[in-house]
Amino acid sequence: MPTVLVVDDAIFMRTTIKRMLENHQFEVVGEASNGLEAVEQYKTLLPDVVTMDITMPRMNGIEAVKEIIAEFPEAKIVMVTALGQQKLIVDALEFGAKDFITKPFDPDQIINVLHNVTSDM
Repeated sequence: MPTVLVVDDAIFMRTTIKRMLENHQFEVVGEASNGLEAVEQYKTLLPDVVTMDITMPRMNGIEAVKEIIAEFPEAKIVMVTALGQQKLIVDALEFGAKDFITKPFDPDQIINVLHNVTSDM
C-alpha cells in the first residue's frame, strides 16, 4: 500500500484528500500545512508520494519541491493547484514534480494520477 504525505494549508482540503486516498488503498502517513513542514515531514517519513499544494504560507509548494528534490531526487511529488496557475505548474514540473491535479478534482482523478506516479513500485 503506497504511503502518502498530504500537504495543504487548508485543513478541509487535507481531510478531503486523506479520505479519498484511504478509501482507495493509499496510506496517509503524514500531513503538513506549509512547505517548511512538508520538507521536515518528508525527511522523517520518506513517503512513496506527496500531494503538494502550491500556494501556502511560510514556504510555498514550489520551494518545498526544490528542497525535497535537491536532497531526494527520486521523490514523487504531485502538485495540487487551482485553475489558472499554469505557470506555477510548469515551474513545479521543471523542478521535479511528477504530475499535477487541478482543484476542484474528483476522487477518480486524484487516484488515477497517484496510481500512475506510484506504478513502478
